[in-house]
Amino acid sequence: MLSGQLSKKTTKKKASKPSERKIATPVKPIEPEADKEDDEVEIPLHGLSESEDEDSSDDDEINDPAPLDISKLPTVAKDDATVKRKLEKAKAKRGPQEERGVIYLGRLPHGFYEDQLRGYFTQFGDITRLRLSRNKRTGASKHYGFIEFDSASVAQIVAETMDNYLLMSHILRCKIIPKDEVHPELWVGSNRKFRLVPRDRIHRVKHDKERTDEQKDKVVTRLVNRQDQRKRKLEAAGIKYDFESVAYKKPAPTVS
Repeated sequence: MLSGQLSKKTTKKKASKPSERKIATPVKPIEPEADKEDDEVEIPLHGLSESEDEDSSDDDEINDPAPLDISKLPTVAKDDATVKRKLEKAKAKRGPQEERGVIYLGRLPHGFYEDQLRGYFTQFGDITRLRLSRNKRTGASKHYGFIEFDSASVAQIVAETMDNYLLMSHILRCKIIPKDEVHPELWVGSNRKFRLVPRDRIHRVKHDKERTDEQKDKVVTRLVNRQDQRKRKLEAAGIKYDFESVAYKKPAPTVS
């Protein structure tokens, strides 16, 4: 019995030593390096994920940065001999009944909007439809979009060429979307010039418009019902309050 008590005491003393050392040892704060950049380089991920579909950093931006000058960007279809040969071969084999190809583009740089997307990717082939995803509230770009080429083989070459391509310090994500996975509402609002919807003006006009007599009666009935409900709650709580002095009174009907 005594040996068991001793063993327990020894274990307690041993367990308390490491915690005492942690408290006694001062911890030096890690100072940030002066030459370290604030923005970290994103590591390209394989496959599509929800995190790269939408860049939430620009959700609160109302005005997008100025559009890029795509004339200064390198033309891949002309500079790369291998890509040029593949495109010529795909266009030569193209049949009249060839299906269209859809690609997904992610991690688009700032200033790369509808006109820039169409102007830059036309170097590979004819674009039939294009859509850049934008924030519904502010209209800011979400930095991803979709392009439909008139040839599925050309779209495949674009996806293979532009995936992990470094463009304006952004590593692009470019994937082919199979035909059976294309959402039926994907191209809603495509091929349209973006125009910011003045939601504040729309709500202001809706709020200030003239109401009909029926609409006015509904508003009055709702106000009176809320007022009666407050009266009942006060009476149930045992509070005596003169509600009539501040109560809303239903207007008398006008005699025409």
